[in-house]
Amino acid sequence: MNVKLSIVALDKPDDVNVILGHTHFIMTVDDLHEALVAAVPSIAFGLAFCEASGPRLVRWSGTDDALVDMACKNAQAIGAGHSFLIVLGNAFPINVLPAVRRVPEVCRIYCATSNPLQVIVAESDQGRGIVGVIDGQPPLGIEDGAAIQERRSLLRTLGYKL
Repeated sequence: MNVKLSIVALDKPDDVNVILGHTHFIMTVDDLHEALVAAVPSIAFGLAFCEASGPRLVRWSGTDDALVDMACKNAQAIGAGHSFLIVLGNAFPINVLPAVRRVPEVCRIYCATSNPLQVIVAESDQGRGIVGVIDGQPPLGIEDGAAIQERRSLLRTLGYKL
């Protein structure tokens, strides 16, 4: 049996956050939708799920047509069974990740990022699966005291730390 590896680069604007994960049941689309709107009631998002058996459709939901379209196109390009992609508009992953993790069908979250994202996909005779992700770029060095202060100041400015 042969396996072919490929890289799928997500097509999204730089300021758009995504959550890529793996799940196990068609009910995920509805459960993730409910979890997202409960976490951030006015959330704008698109959600796509690659069905792994039966009609094998890209199932979708969301509150913003453009984000739903972006999620569906990227999920179809990845094409890995039981994978899901959430594209966030007016929220950040930190606002919704706890709710996403609590969805019983969610098995794994590969990443949550606004960085340029490449998905490493393995393909066999049976289908496609996600091997991993390349999220952003490698480090350029190790932070010093000034960079630590800058990081902490940013977190306070954003309201994440006192």
